[in-house]
Amino acid sequence: MSTPPDAPPPAYDAPAGGWGALKGTLKHVGAQSGKLKIAKTLLRVNQPGGFDCPGCAWPEPAARERSRFEFCENGAKAVAWEATNDKVDAAFFARHPVADLRAWSDHELEKRGRLTQPLRYDRATDRYVPIAWDDAFALIGQHLAGLDDPNRAVFYTSGRTSNEAAFLYQLLGRKLGTNNFPDCSNMCHESSGAALNEQIGVGKGTVTLADFDEADCIFVVGQNPGTNHPRMLSELQKASARGATLISVNPLRERGLESFVHPQHKLAMLGNAPTPIAGHFVQPTIGGDLAFFKGVCKALLDLEDAAPGAVLDHAFIGQHTHGFDAFANDLRAASWEHLAEQSGVTQNQMRVIAQRYAASDRVIACWAMGLTQQRHGVAAIQMVVNLLLMRGNLGKPGAGACPVRGHSNVQGDRTMGIFEKPPAWTPKLGEVFGFSPPTEEGYDVVRAIEAMRDGAVDVFVAMGGNFAAATPDSPATYAALERVKLNVQVSTKLNRSHTVVPTEGDALILPCLGRTEADDTAHGRQVVTVEDSMSMVHISRGGNPPASDRLKSEPAIVAGIARAALGPDDPTDWQAMATDYNQIRDKVAQVIPGFADFNEKIKPKDGFYLGNTARDRVWVNAGQKAAFQTLDVPDGTMPADQLKLMTLRSHDQYNTTVYALDDRYRGIKNAREVLFCHADDLAHRGLKDGDRVDITSRYSNGEDDGVERSAQNFRVVAYDIPRGCCAGYFPELNVLVSLKSVALKSNTPVSKLVPVTITKSDA
Repeated sequence: MSTPPDAPPPAYDAPAGGWGALKGTLKHVGAQSGKLKIAKTLLRVNQPGGFDCPGCAWPEPAARERSRFEFCENGAKAVAWEATNDKVDAAFFARHPVADLRAWSDHELEKRGRLTQPLRYDRATDRYVPIAWDDAFALIGQHLAGLDDPNRAVFYTSGRTSNEAAFLYQLLGRKLGTNNFPDCSNMCHESSGAALNEQIGVGKGTVTLADFDEADCIFVVGQNPGTNHPRMLSELQKASARGATLISVNPLRERGLESFVHPQHKLAMLGNAPTPIAGHFVQPTIGGDLAFFKGVCKALLDLEDAAPGAVLDHAFIGQHTHGFDAFANDLRAASWEHLAEQSGVTQNQMRVIAQRYAASDRVIACWAMGLTQQRHGVAAIQMVVNLLLMRGNLGKPGAGACPVRGHSNVQGDRTMGIFEKPPAWTPKLGEVFGFSPPTEEGYDVVRAIEAMRDGAVDVFVAMGGNFAAATPDSPATYAALERVKLNVQVSTKLNRSHTVVPTEGDALILPCLGRTEADDTAHGRQVVTVEDSMSMVHISRGGNPPASDRLKSEPAIVAGIARAALGPDDPTDWQAMATDYNQIRDKVAQVIPGFADFNEKIKPKDGFYLGNTARDRVWVNAGQKAAFQTLDVPDGTMPADQLKLMTLRSHDQYNTTVYALDDRYRGIKNAREVLFCHADDLAHRGLKDGDRVDITSRYSNGEDDGVERSAQNFRVVAYDIPRGCCAGYFPELNVLVSLKSVALKSNTPVSKLVPVTITKSDA
């Protein structure tokens, strides 16, 4: 599994973490105003009595085991970005018309600082101007109350919204009569939920952080933890140090999975002694994971056939699963040649990985968007779970499925009901709040964009996030947002979505408190809760003075909209819940299973574990048993002139937030318009490292849709990536992702395998 001899040298030859991470942290904190405040704020990140990091959803260790510095480099960037003293006030908008702001880069927009007051777009001057909170709420209420169909409103949510705000938000939408709740899950781990719900009856992972201490083999699939979840590297480092087998499956050989120095371990830092992380690197072609894991399953079955009863967990299979015989027959009939061709991995490599897996008693499979954002992402995840089921690696210590979520409360938002499909508990919601919740499935992200584009939506409300930058097919998304009658953005900082305003109608920016800030009401200092990637629910308590005395909390903003839209006769006491979040949690406890005594459960420093039926080997899916899935591997062969594109993040980026223009681990400085390609693919096209190219796509789900999409003047970088593949950053390359190109069963936009052609740029 070593790097091919003709691969370019590593872009960054130092270990991940280490002095590079420390210097990066100091650089980004130093670049902000209010450095001392930021430094003090960092001491409260992920601490009992402090606030949950506004970055990723990786869980914290038990309170007694936490470091004084329980944050990573990218967490420090997120905190510094939010806690800056820089402000974007009315004077800023008086100087800058929206037409000018739209020409700015995403980095330039967000680095200007914190929004300080509510704003309304004035078309006559093409500027945002101040508006009073009551007037803003009245305007939103007027638009919502005037709809002839509640489904003409869409309520989007990002993954940083607290449980309390999310619960109120879905209550507002459902009281109005709609399930139009697209959220960031639709664009990232929707494929995980679709796959796992069908196969094991629960759409969440089955492991806890403690399982990483017992695993003797860990797969890390389609994931770059060194950039996207750096604190995960400390768990992988511990596993590697005690002899566990770590297997990276990713088209790119990421530096964070090669070697790591924990930047908070003094001896390691002084000795610069890195820990090797992954022992095996498998680099499938983009979109080749389904074929690869099917090959590993086939090789594992061959081992069982050679030593009957010695490889597979027949007791588990017999008691807890169904569909194994059909699955095994399909594996035996599968062609090795086809699996190798479609995966880009040799039969021998697949057999080696099967042997490593067979030699391990407790195995965790982790994955992220490299797997979920494929056309066949649901099937690929289910094949990973098939592999776990073959040896009983679900529902036992040190083993299980682990989708690694992105934003810090993206999982909690879904638990709270931010879902276009009505949760099973919605009848209870109606009973507790005295109304009849809608039962019709609403719009997810892709369908919401289509509905806005087609004139079927009048009101778009975004609770956080950066919808215009996060979504696919940028021109189509912009045109959709321009067609609504009201665009409301609840935000902490200026971003791309504020520059896309309705052609006719209103646009509002409503500034909210950040995760780091104190939330004081008439009932005292309020706390919110979040749910991490492993189903632990705990308190987050901000402490910084708010960036402006004109900011409101997310629950207060939702309550203000609700009172204006639903009118004085609505029996729900929105104001009481907006000033005392204990009352919100009491309602959650009455409605959502697992949250009984919610306010009591969150009092311990570690919070509480929600539980997981599949972890307990209780199967609540259709067959009442874990289901082996028999899955075909489609032919993904493409014309010779095309490359398979995948989009990814840089190291100085989190989701659509671009903190700076470097990508340290990939050797990129002060640039984002880059395209990583194999050197032979460049030579075949008469190109060399450093040339400028135009990138073109005309394909949706493998078919020419007649729309030419292009990204121009990108610098090509020779890189260790499989032949026929290329990679570049989003949101810059979102323009190439067709709105029609979606994952089967999950409707997730396909950003991992966009057929493209590249030609030398004339620019």
